[in-house]
Amino acid sequence: MKIFGIGLNYFQHNKKLDSALYELKAPVVFTKPDSALLKNRKPFFIPDWSQDMAAETEIIVRICKQGKSIPERFANRYYDAITVGIDFTARDLLGELRKAGYPWDLSKGFDGSAVLGEWVPKEELPHVSQLNFSLDINGETRQQGFTGDLVFGVDKLISYISQFFTFKTGDLIYTGTPAGVPKVEINDHLTGYVEGRKVLEFNCK
Repeated sequence: MKIFGIGLNYFQHNKKLDSALYELKAPVVFTKPDSALLKNRKPFFIPDWSQDMAAETEIIVRICKQGKSIPERFANRYYDAITVGIDFTARDLLGELRKAGYPWDLSKGFDGSAVLGEWVPKEELPHVSQLNFSLDINGETRQQGFTGDLVFGVDKLISYISQFFTFKTGDLIYTGTPAGVPKVEINDHLTGYVEGRKVLEFNCK
């Protein structure tokens, strides 16, 4: 199983990062190892080597069949379920790596950094380009997003990634996070929603 992450895929989030709007010509793609996956409401243990752990709330799609070099017009045939997840990011370490021009892997691919909610069949939700989603921490809404604001939509992401990687059943795409990424602390309780439907719930320890 492959876990693909997409960086800088909401303009307002990009603006907050560097005080300027990026003009991206192609998606920013990174990967996480399978050891990063955290599901079934298991707790997330904040590593002691980071003092600034951010919960990046994202819409995730699940690939349902093998494909390579997929035309964008056929991309909707290659995913069957949607959920909300968290791309945990050690922002302090990420800043150091970006400044040095190094890959992001250590700050985004560590154990437990890819939290996965409960799958919803795509037919039970509005079109993937029209989804509202959110994250609550300790009962307070801390981040909200709308997939209509994606720089690169899901079908474009599938088509683009498939030029370089063969998709296989069960692969995941974390589609990017909107502005307002919150920091998490020990004992925080996180719940995630898509179209008002709770699909994600776990604790930080």
